[in-house]
Amino acid sequence: MNSKKTDWFCDARFGMFIHWGLYAIPGQGEWYMSFDRVNAKDYEKYFNEFNPQEFDPRQWAQLAKEAGMKYIVLTAKHHDGFCLFDSKYTDYKSTNTKAGKDFIKEYVEAVREAGLKVGIYYSLLDWHHPDYPKYNDMFHPMRENEAYKEDKYDWDNYLNYMHGQVEELCSNYGKLDLLWFDFSYGDMKGEKWKATELMEMVRRLQPEALVNDRLEGGGSSHGSIMEGTPSKIAGDFASPEQCMPTSELCNKKGEPVVWELCTTINDSWGYVPSDRNYKSAEFLIHKLVECVSKSGNLILNVGPDAQGRIPKEQVEALRQIGAWMKMNGESIYGCEGAKLPRPEWGRYTQKENILYAHIMEAPIGPIPITGVAKEQIESIRVLWDGSEAKDASLALGPRKHPETKFITFGNNGNFTYPLPIEADTVLKIVVKGNL
Repeated sequence: MNSKKTDWFCDARFGMFIHWGLYAIPGQGEWYMSFDRVNAKDYEKYFNEFNPQEFDPRQWAQLAKEAGMKYIVLTAKHHDGFCLFDSKYTDYKSTNTKAGKDFIKEYVEAVREAGLKVGIYYSLLDWHHPDYPKYNDMFHPMRENEAYKEDKYDWDNYLNYMHGQVEELCSNYGKLDLLWFDFSYGDMKGEKWKATELMEMVRRLQPEALVNDRLEGGGSSHGSIMEGTPSKIAGDFASPEQCMPTSELCNKKGEPVVWELCTTINDSWGYVPSDRNYKSAEFLIHKLVECVSKSGNLILNVGPDAQGRIPKEQVEALRQIGAWMKMNGESIYGCEGAKLPRPEWGRYTQKENILYAHIMEAPIGPIPITGVAKEQIESIRVLWDGSEAKDASLALGPRKHPETKFITFGNNGNFTYPLPIEADTVLKIVVKGNL
């Protein structure tokens, strides 16, 4: 459920995810090590090579601001175990590469400087660590590899390592606004991670930081946060992945749950140059609006290349979204879903007594403002320019529906006109009383 702690998050509604690490060099995604069964020693060639010359977190932060995003989350360590920060617990870190940088330090400084909220992603898994289970693990690159069948490991040693790194991230980089854990699976969940102890440490060191739900589950299993009686390790928000909830997320008691959909601009999280399946800016705008219409957030991913550059297609999509947000951000920030049936032409978002009609598909003839009684409507303005929406209620077709308010974007209420903003024209509807 929403609380004062999550207020900024629910006001922001839109964030940037950044997946970046050694896996940008092979260019086959952050799961390459697992999918191609690459052992840790062979994968280390990318560690020896890693030296991004174009890394500029200020450019990343500026792009996020241009897109209308309010927070950023960067992968401090993904499943491959490589750390973008200076950790005393490992030599497998960016300060030991040719780059010689603590990338998390520079990133945090740049994001704060830009006035955005700071988030850090940390993987609970580690395919490089010698004490992470291999042969019988579901995802480890050396799963079912006979050479590792009799491998011995010290799980407590790994947990000390993992907890120690989380402590470093919570202690060495100032105030964090968000800590994004990834992920639990099979038996590897909850107290297998010593999750209560881990969460208590996070709450002590970063009491204001929001934490996601993945100490208990993965991208589709949200654990006790959905039960209505969340445990101490449940986190502050649910984090569905690459699959839009069919409606507003509520727990078993019917209470709304704070949530954030994480998704990609193409089909990949990490840099994959062969993945050309880019979603259009218009499609992504619609998905952002859909999230807000269901009282959720959207965190949209970019995957910089091995030099630290965000692909131009992703930059262009974000700038196009940003142009729309500059005109219509009022209908996103601080808004939630309206308790109204979804209109055929698009979606509604709401803020107090203001209803925002997101018109994404022009109907034949005038546009009906459905779900709200005609007499409740005080005014209707086009959001981006403040112009009054022309009343079409007396046109030929609308006369048959006297209970419904109709508007038009032209002079004749009987005609069909193109939308002023093709992707999504937003109407600001002030209503009397409560909807």
